[in-house]
Amino acid sequence: MKTIDVLIVGAGAAGMMCAIEAGRRGRSVRVVDHASKPGEKIRISGGGRCNFTNLEGDRVERFLGENPRFATSALKRYGPQDFIKRVDRAGIAWHEKTLGQLFCDDSAKQIIRMLTDDMREAGVTLSLGVSVDGVARVGEGYEARLSDGSVVRSSSLVLATGGKSIPKMGATGWAWDTARAFGLRVTETRPALVPLTFEPGLLEKLAPLSGLSVEAVISHRASSSAERGRPNEEIAFAEGMLFTHRGLSGPSILQISSYWREGEAITARMAPGEDVYALLKAAKEENGRQMVHTALSHIVPRRLAESVCEREGVKGKLAEVGDKALRRLDEAVNGWTVKPVGSEGYRTAEVTLGGVATAELDQQTMAAKAVPGLYVIGEAVDITGWLGGYNFQWAWSSGWAAGQHC
Repeated sequence: MKTIDVLIVGAGAAGMMCAIEAGRRGRSVRVVDHASKPGEKIRISGGGRCNFTNLEGDRVERFLGENPRFATSALKRYGPQDFIKRVDRAGIAWHEKTLGQLFCDDSAKQIIRMLTDDMREAGVTLSLGVSVDGVARVGEGYEARLSDGSVVRSSSLVLATGGKSIPKMGATGWAWDTARAFGLRVTETRPALVPLTFEPGLLEKLAPLSGLSVEAVISHRASSSAERGRPNEEIAFAEGMLFTHRGLSGPSILQISSYWREGEAITARMAPGEDVYALLKAAKEENGRQMVHTALSHIVPRRLAESVCEREGVKGKLAEVGDKALRRLDEAVNGWTVKPVGSEGYRTAEVTLGGVATAELDQQTMAAKAVPGLYVIGEAVDITGWLGGYNFQWAWSSGWAAGQHC
């Protein structure tokens, strides 16, 4: 039996960050992960370039959960600029893509290499291809039975295995199950930052649009959102929207999916900033012989223009179309309200909404209040950020905070 100070389960962003900080304090640390390589979600993120943080990644209002303000302490003590300095020290070149999102110029593997190098220098033991078969509280510490047949005793146990998003990479609800076994409450969990799906009838009508991307403003007003911290408040995102063979995707849809619930509608403005009615009216006065779908195609992509005209039953030359029909087209383009029937689920979700209730944890240390030596960090906690580097920043911040104390 091996006795150490800290056992961290999960070699992702939060787990490795925690291990580095604890190791630098002189703690004996072992990180175990059932995957064959560390940081697999880091590797695939950002199209392989890792959107490792956001310049505004410490803005708590851009996080969701029962109590998003729980994240304030960790985000303020170790924020985006702190991680950027770490990246700079490692000699990793990066750039801002859009909306404060920072990416590696080269490869996400550079971030993983930086973390594993730092762990090695801090004396951390990394065990890959090893899972935890069972863990229990023994005396004032923990005893874990590992799949390699060994038993490890530690004074601190850190749950850093994330949520259920992207199960093909081995994601499970292990952290939540373990937290429950130790008496911690886990909030409702569901896929977040995920494409939304439509019912078959609507999909058939929208089939010609599959693969089409437009800049759009997607808005949503929750019918009941007390648990999301924004009751009856409309929220909107202005980014790309993509029509798919299942429904809608793209950054604006992924963002709104974290707030949307089954039975609720979303509204799309697909020509934001444009008065479609006024533009069509002007086109009609200038050239009434022009076909209505052609005129609309000067405002939105042609495929979308044709689809909207067909769905609204508006056809022919502009001179033959009345103002009422033009207003219908305006509403169909900039007030399209639709009810998705679901999402694509954990299979394609970037993160998981919900997790270990923040009321169970100390916001300074990420330690369980009622279970000495138990810590929960990263995606396993009921803190979920917006798309664009916010969830990585939460992983770095929460891992750093736990690493100062575990």
